[in-house]
Amino acid sequence: MATILLVEDARELAAVVVRELEAAGYRVRHEVDGRAALAAHVSVSPDLVILDWMLPGMDGLEVLRQIRQMAPTPVLMLTARSEETDRVVGLEVGADDYLTKPFSMRELIARVRALLRRQELLRQMLAADRDGAFETLIRGALRLDAASHLATLDGDPLDLSPTEFALLHLLMRSPGRAFSRTYLLETIWRESYIGGDRSVDNVVLRLRRKLGALGEEIETVWSIGYRLRPEQEGAL
Repeated sequence: MATILLVEDARELAAVVVRELEAAGYRVRHEVDGRAALAAHVSVSPDLVILDWMLPGMDGLEVLRQIRQMAPTPVLMLTARSEETDRVVGLEVGADDYLTKPFSMRELIARVRALLRRQELLRQMLAADRDGAFETLIRGALRLDAASHLATLDGDPLDLSPTEFALLHLLMRSPGRAFSRTYLLETIWRESYIGGDRSVDNVVLRLRRKLGALGEEIETVWSIGYRLRPEQEGAL
């Protein structure tokens, strides 16, 4: 049973939302202000947060910013603001979806289900990418043996840190697939992305240098992250 943290200071509306979510099969924790919500997020570790924009004291955007510093929990914003610029601000801060008041309970439940399905799919992808088969990957002069944790270039062992090896392994398993910095941090570092964190960029830079000319095969995907150039396009 998924746990949902509802942060809404309008008690009558909150009572209706709690009732409908529980009837739909969810466990619900309700808080009326931002600070209590942040404490509840730490103690409950919800699967989803439904967050009102206009809260007493700390507003919903600040709560969202602090949640994003702790975890990638999906957040559905509730607000009476209908201007496009307001919606964009919420999404840029890190909201996953946006629902303008007044809204129907049917639409709320549909959006909750969609966000939770997306989160479950992400969990499955993370698990698959973290575990990975102990296969041997070969791409031209580059060979990576996951079982022995050894990567060689033209037969010479590469001196890779565990993080560099894990990143190269992930990229080689899925050439052409673009990985966001957030996803790479969650998969390899098993940490949440915090704005301004350069951990991924620094490791990519070191890995490119160690691969020499072949480092150019690790491409920057603008505004997203990185990918290994599809094999038919590159020289690896």
